[in-house]
Amino acid sequence: MPLIHSAFYRFARLHDPAQVAVRVRELAHALTGSIIVASEGINGTVAGDTEAVNEFEKTLRTDPTFADAFREMQFKRSGCTTPPFGRMKVHLKDRIVAFGDPDASVFGERTTAVSPSQWRELIARDDVVVIDNRNSFEYRLGRFENAIDPKVSHFSDFANYVEAHADDWRREGKSVAMYCTGGIRCERVAPWMQRLGLKVFELDGGILNYFQQMSDAERDWQGECFVFDNRVAIDTKLNETETPIEAVYEAEPDGAWRIARAKRLREAVGDVEDE
Repeated sequence: MPLIHSAFYRFARLHDPAQVAVRVRELAHALTGSIIVASEGINGTVAGDTEAVNEFEKTLRTDPTFADAFREMQFKRSGCTTPPFGRMKVHLKDRIVAFGDPDASVFGERTTAVSPSQWRELIARDDVVVIDNRNSFEYRLGRFENAIDPKVSHFSDFANYVEAHADDWRREGKSVAMYCTGGIRCERVAPWMQRLGLKVFELDGGILNYFQQMSDAERDWQGECFVFDNRVAIDTKLNETETPIEAVYEAEPDGAWRIARAKRLREAVGDVEDE
């Protein structure tokens, strides 16, 4: 039976994340994937047949256990030839995505998100700096046209790059447009960047939403999009490509270790890494 992949996240105040994790684990029994639950919300990727994924998404939005915390959550779907995961894992953690600044609160009015159609116009402007808010190995595999690679190895290092260039961007009157795979990294750091006095825009729903909403995404996107599961990469039509894991990591200083780790995890549980 064909499988589909669904990626999602939502920043929401959860008063009892442990209870939420228990209920999410129950709802995901027919799926494989990896889900993180924390007091600040949920972040996950799952795979299964269409009926099972439909039911999971519907129940996440409507189950009374969640008190409408996930009612407005987006789901980004893509195709699967290779089963993305080997089992289901639900983690209870302190945060749904790590960032070096502990005060980078995401709660409050969100004013920085732009739709895929607006994004196309935004990144064509001369007064906008386009930043890829992902790891360098992801950037090398595929990127938006004219995007800058901050050349960081870990998301937590992103702050150093921004702080090193913030004065120049402000002085030059530049706005910053940033994107990531599913949107969660950008939503995490946008409030912090605003506090630095930067005018910030983020691609709502990330690359996956752009591919999902824009039938001609190849006009702006060069290459493929890395995904942290056994499929390795997808194209602008959200279909799995034939790119091997070696092509992603071989240029990394620790590439041999990353390749061996990815293969080991694939053989064991099919869960490579969280975004």
